[in-house]
Amino acid sequence: MFKYVLLFALVAYVSAAAVSSVDDAHAEVSVLKSDVRVDGFDTALETSNSIHVVQHGDEKGNINGEYGWVSPEGEHVIINYVADESGYHPKSELLPTAPPVPEAIVKALEYIASHPSKEGVKKN
Repeated sequence: MFKYVLLFALVAYVSAAAVSSVDDAHAEVSVLKSDVRVDGFDTALETSNSIHVVQHGDEKGNINGEYGWVSPEGEHVIINYVADESGYHPKSELLPTAPPVPEAIVKALEYIASHPSKEGVKKN
């Protein structure tokens, strides 16, 4: 009896996984807008499986945008970004951040900056 329950659970799991991947494979575009101008562009994309992208760009190549999706865990992921001459700068609550610099290190760096090295000074 236990073998049948285990087999049934396995079949149910595989069926559920297949349905979710089929939904992604057959996702449809619900919104698609593209406006390209001399002074920049605006685009938008939304799909039936909760993927969305919105971008705005200017004639200098600077882009502001946002994209998002629903993770396999069911969490809605949203990333805002700026792409300009200084690089790509994403912002999201889900992106990892560096830990703060310890106060002792900050004080040491300030001390070093305020007391230049004497190696460059020649003695007679």
